[in-house]
Amino acid sequence: MPKVAYTEEDRQRIRSTLVSLALKRIAEQGVQHTTVGQIYKEAGISRTFFYSFFPTKEELVVEAIYCQQPRILAYARSLMEDPSLTWREGVEKFLYSCCYGEKNEIAILTPQDQKTLFRGMNFEGGCTFRKKQTKLFGDLLEIFGIKSNRERINLFTNISLLAMILRSATAESMPLLVPEAVDQTVSFQIQAILNELEKMRQQEPLCP
Repeated sequence: MPKVAYTEEDRQRIRSTLVSLALKRIAEQGVQHTTVGQIYKEAGISRTFFYSFFPTKEELVVEAIYCQQPRILAYARSLMEDPSLTWREGVEKFLYSCCYGEKNEIAILTPQDQKTLFRGMNFEGGCTFRKKQTKLFGDLLEIFGIKSNRERINLFTNISLLAMILRSATAESMPLLVPEAVDQTVSFQIQAILNELEKMRQQEPLCP
């Protein structure tokens, strides 16, 4: 006989499983190719039960993105604390891991993903998403030993996301892009980001 009653603990566990599965799928194949059906089937629950947790796919995606932020910060800290890496090597490894997120279970939103996601958000939800993103990139700067302010956070956000988005671009989303040179271009962008961060770090380092 199927189980018809779930404790709050059961629901929390299932919700956490759904978010983890969504994050893994999004990192591997992107938001567009990740379906609700894939998630609830892999979790072993019904479609109806899935929607009792997340009324829309977009809400699941947003929670998955929020869920990965602490993990991203922990990864950045581990690189900065690794005695075998110089500062530049640690930040470089972090940026490469994000740009090649599918190899490191880091979900990166393509331009199409972002448009789809924001279309499904209300004004308050969009503001919350941007605030959390700003905090994430500000925290990363601090972890990298760089004093953060609004101008630096905005610049770091844009130049980092541009490199990640370029890496995840497709012929359909950016038809004039030369795919054969994408990896080389991403490498160039990462070195430019590192140079800019190094300059920030030298200008106004954080107190130890």
